[in-house]
Amino acid sequence: MVKKYRKLPVVIEALHYIGHPMQKDELIEFCGDRLVLDIDYTAYEDSVMGKRPPTLPFVTVKLKTLEGEMLANHGDFIIKGVHGEVYACKPDIFAKTYELAT
Repeated sequence: MVKKYRKLPVVIEALHYIGHPMQKDELIEFCGDRLVLDIDYTAYEDSVMGKRPPTLPFVTVKLKTLEGEMLANHGDFIIKGVHGEVYACKPDIFAKTYELAT
């Protein structure tokens, strides 16, 4: 018999990923060893030094999830689950699923 279920209210931690180099330390602290930083930071450094046009070098980062590697794009929320696992969530889904805890 099919029954209806409601998701239990669980408080999670999330980081709104804006895809900017200044967020690197915050990403590392939040995700720990579950973050794969294989992004080309020389693109950012070269743009700062005037060697190439300004760019946003890490618009996408990789996360080690329980299901394998997952990409988090600019604007996504990176969520830390109840067991410390991390995964990306699109902003529209995040807005429909979560509200700010007080």
